[in-house]
Amino acid sequence: MTVATTRSGSDRGVTGAAAPGPVPVLWLALLATPIAAGANAPVLILPDMARSLGVPNATAAWLLTAFGWAMAVGTPLIAAILRRRGLGAVLRLATGLVLAGTLLVAASPWLPLTLLGRCAQAAGGAGLVAAAMSLAGSARRMGVISAGFGMLGAAGPLLGRTLADAASWRVALAVQAVSLLAVPVVLRRAGAGVPAPAGRFDARGAALLTGLATALVLLPTQPLAALGAALAAAVLLALHVRRRPDGFVPVALLRRPVFVVSALLALAASASYFTLLFSVPRLLADRAGWDAGTAGAWQLLALLTGSALSWLLAAASARMGRAAVRTVLVAAGTAAALTGVLASSGALLVAATGVGVFTATAANGVLSTHAVAAAPDEAHRPGAIGLFTLCYQLGGAVGPAVATLLVLGS
Repeated sequence: MTVATTRSGSDRGVTGAAAPGPVPVLWLALLATPIAAGANAPVLILPDMARSLGVPNATAAWLLTAFGWAMAVGTPLIAAILRRRGLGAVLRLATGLVLAGTLLVAASPWLPLTLLGRCAQAAGGAGLVAAAMSLAGSARRMGVISAGFGMLGAAGPLLGRTLADAASWRVALAVQAVSLLAVPVVLRRAGAGVPAPAGRFDARGAALLTGLATALVLLPTQPLAALGAALAAAVLLALHVRRRPDGFVPVALLRRPVFVVSALLALAASASYFTLLFSVPRLLADRAGWDAGTAGAWQLLALLTGSALSWLLAAASARMGRAAVRTVLVAAGTAAALTGVLASSGALLVAATGVGVFTATAANGVLSTHAVAAAPDEAHRPGAIGLFTLCYQLGGAVGPAVATLLVLGS
């Protein structure tokens, strides 16, 4: 993904070689956004999933956390493949993972196999998202994709409930496979991409980053052990980055304040939103006495509204400037989080989810362009995409874990 001042990945391919032409943004949205519906489909059907698998609700919630974890750690790995092997290799790998994961989820009677299937779905979805982001080319086009994420994510809970009632919760978790319809079109319009010249793959850096991300995901539920593991992984990763500055975590990106601030703000906005998304349905029942149908319908309306408004911020971001955009995102995110903690009114809780999705979706659409623009050259852009998206998706893994700790596990 590039920004408006650079040529898009669809014009130049992964390394700058000519490609057939820009892919229409709606095809990119179809490629990337169904994963949002698949990720959020379990929000209202978690008890159904738990009963079917014979486990408590809190245990079944690992299906939510594992999905977010796999998408988070899978994104930078897929971005490395995108750089080294090209777009065609990424799309083929992602397609295989989504298909295999969907089949496992459809057939597995046991939680461990279902977890494996969800992880495969998430990793494959990460590949499709990375491919779409690499071809977006501007904040406006990225805003369309990001708004699509928010809208399908908003529809995910009610869609999951509807499909579970009509057929099975397993069907609800298979909706992500719709994204595969876009793969042939994207390949035909964008070409396979030309792999970048690259040295030896930094397996140690990738393993250390994965370990750090895993420890952070476990922090809400296993605080002492996860904190120790996170500190150890962070120290080892820092030492490794010093020894190999152009490895899996390029020091050139870490030295760019714009990249670091953008990634951390995206992580905070995403974690806050996903915590609200999974907590508010239960809070509406406990604090306001709403039934599941009413809560789902009003939450859907709020999430759709917030997602649509996020595109307006993305479209206006170039005129507003970075400082103004960050101020809006921080203010809105803080207001949403405080409302979710303090409010007892159903209307305020619903509004909190709308503001939360606005903040997270706008952060993904706008701050991603800031982060990639901070890359020192085109060779670092796939890495910038991967590491920024890792931070955003960590929020998608941490949020359900926090919600389980505070609300869902009770």
